[in-house]
Amino acid sequence: MLIKPKKLQPGDSVATVSPSWGGAGEPELRWRYEQGVKRLEEVFGLNVIPMPNSLKGGDYLYNNPQARAEDLMTAFKDENIKGIIANIGGEDSIRLLPYIDFEVIHNNPKIFMGYSDVTISHLICHKAGISSFYGPAILTDFAENVEMDPYTIEMVNRTLFSNEIMGEIQPAKEWTSERLEWIESNKNKRRTLKLNAGNELLQGSDIVQGRLIGGCMEVLEMAKGTVLWPESIHWENSILFFETSEEKPAPDYIRYWLRNYAAQGILQRAKGIIFGKPQDEQYYEEYKIEIRKVTKEYNLEHLPILYNLNFGHTEPKFILPYGAMAEIDCVDRTFSILENAAE
Repeated sequence: MLIKPKKLQPGDSVATVSPSWGGAGEPELRWRYEQGVKRLEEVFGLNVIPMPNSLKGGDYLYNNPQARAEDLMTAFKDENIKGIIANIGGEDSIRLLPYIDFEVIHNNPKIFMGYSDVTISHLICHKAGISSFYGPAILTDFAENVEMDPYTIEMVNRTLFSNEIMGEIQPAKEWTSERLEWIESNKNKRRTLKLNAGNELLQGSDIVQGRLIGGCMEVLEMAKGTVLWPESIHWENSILFFETSEEKPAPDYIRYWLRNYAAQGILQRAKGIIFGKPQDEQYYEEYKIEIRKVTKEYNLEHLPILYNLNFGHTEPKFILPYGAMAEIDCVDRTFSILENAAE
């Protein structure tokens, strides 16, 4: 069982970190970071503290993975900091691994949130035995043009600021992956929202429960075979959550990666899988074909699988607490989190 962190409360201090790309510190993107911080302050009543290296820019942080790791360690060690939120993802946070002190994290459980390449930091928390939160980042969701999406606000409040059972996670009514350049002249331009079709049942007919584990599929590939890869017990009776990045990997890769999970026995140990909405809904149908192909190859056609959920590289998004007990209901096509995410 992973240790649950304490919930946030208005007035708490939260740290912002850049474990992946250092874009938040680039002069032309600084306004975007400030906008995200303003939302944390005004919408949620939090006090925001950037970690010492987090705003030193892309080049510095690329060249100094130890500085990124140092920020994480500093944030976990500081008793005044109650939560940590990643500025954005990237592609090389696996390079932080030599500089991580798992004991520091284990001894200082607190809310940690981000998505995409931040999957690596989540696996670091997982290895340290604490539950973390696969969800919004500063430069994307918190800094959304004009205002934050009400769905995201609701999910942040329900997950991070509450110790109530989360219950059913309703699909967002609308979604967007529209790419508007992060330039100040676009600041007041809303992205175009499209109607969301909701949860889609790919296969299965049961109601199943299991503990949440997963992340961004491309990033999980970088962790395989390392000390971060979860031990067998964590895949047992799990509900896997998978999503793909803005790179929009070709459908073949979904097939290759899922075959590996089957070859490891992970798919066979799982109770079910949820898949996030592919960015821009590109390869929406093609991914489904590959998923079904692999489950057929391994005689897993009855494994419950829900598709098109609002997490990962889509806005707005809900938050997935690692290790929390969740439920897939194939009859009603619903996904629920059966416990509180924070204490």
